[in-house]
Amino acid sequence: MTNNDDNDLLILWTTGDRETAVNMVFMYARNSKINRWWKNVTVLIWGASTKAAAGDRRIRQQIASLKNQGVRVMACKKCAENVDVVEELEKQGVEVFYSGRFLTDWLKSGKKLLTI
Repeated sequence: MTNNDDNDLLILWTTGDRETAVNMVFMYARNSKINRWWKNVTVLIWGASTKAAAGDRRIRQQIASLKNQGVRVMACKKCAENVDVVEELEKQGVEVFYSGRFLTDWLKSGKKLLTI
């Protein structure tokens, strides 16, 4: 029998590159839910991806699609504050919070992490 932690995946999305976001981060997250490769899939927006998530129309559409598929989408509040996009991310339904403790706890728990 598998442990619940074996069914949780966190994708730490840090690149501002649109093609990487669309053709890796979003595609893998979406397919993970559709194909049930992971029970729980979370995308954490951090670093350069923060500005892209708020400002790029295609990326905003992809985030909405992920959320509709049941992917949890969150963002580092400090990163969002640094580029003044907290409100924009929150309007998209992204959970925006200071996420350093969340990431640390995830890492210490031994749950799966994919960093892009």
